[in-house]
Amino acid sequence: MSRKLDGKVAAITGGASGMGRATVMRYLEEGASVAIGDLNAHNGAETLKAAEDAGFADRVIFVRGDVAEEGDVEALVGGAVEKFGRLDIMFNNAGVGGAFGPITETTVEEWDYTFNVLVRGVFLGVKHAVRQMKKQGDGGAVINTASIAGLSGGAGPNAYSAAKAAVHNLTRVTAAELAQDRIRINAIAPGAIRTPLLHSGRAAEMDAIAQDKTPWPVLGEGTDIAGAAVFLASDDSQFVTGHTLVVDGGALAASPNFWGFGADSLFKKHAGMNRGSTGEKSYARDIERK
Repeated sequence: MSRKLDGKVAAITGGASGMGRATVMRYLEEGASVAIGDLNAHNGAETLKAAEDAGFADRVIFVRGDVAEEGDVEALVGGAVEKFGRLDIMFNNAGVGGAFGPITETTVEEWDYTFNVLVRGVFLGVKHAVRQMKKQGDGGAVINTASIAGLSGGAGPNAYSAAKAAVHNLTRVTAAELAQDRIRINAIAPGAIRTPLLHSGRAAEMDAIAQDKTPWPVLGEGTDIAGAAVFLASDDSQFVTGHTLVVDGGALAASPNFWGFGADSLFKKHAGMNRGSTGEKSYARDIERK
């Protein structure tokens, strides 16, 4: 049976949980070798073991790092090249929920942290992956995790939505820049996907909100994103670049308003930071009603 990524080498940031982990496993099944990048070493060890238990020990490594730190992104790309000899696919997937709450209650530090992970991290991933791909001289595929929040005003907190909008446009401009090098740059825009980043320990509450706002009768899973990531990494999409592939169960088509606009809106009651599955602590503070 033909595998779509035979002989390819991929690096995946945020690869230790959720959509990233699902994509790691799918890429391995499709014949790729994978360098997993993640800040959470515990999750990284679990993902590495799952891959090894599935018989892929010789085609997978884990490199701990923070995508907002240039040296760490360089180390991930370098680790892939050192172990497997090249880099064909870069999936800039690492993310956090970031700052949430009213814009008047968001601190500069919370805003900057959100953009550092969600935008600077993608910039660094594109930069260093493309440097390696240009050296190789035979093209490559870069995939960025965006979000329907970057395409709508009602699908996420303000800082997160603004950051994901930046990812959408960074994808377009770099696709145009690198087309002559046969390096394709595309994005995936997930909707409500059942991952630790979505529910942050409150799975039942978040599932109820998401299912109420998504036309498809069930929530998306990490494997749904992995399938899209295989398509965008493979030769099946060889003439596709500068594109954002929406994977959201029809949420964007239905004009999402996930969190509401009234006084009882979730993001009008609290402000704080969602650091997702990084292993770092998230927090929320109540907003005083005036």
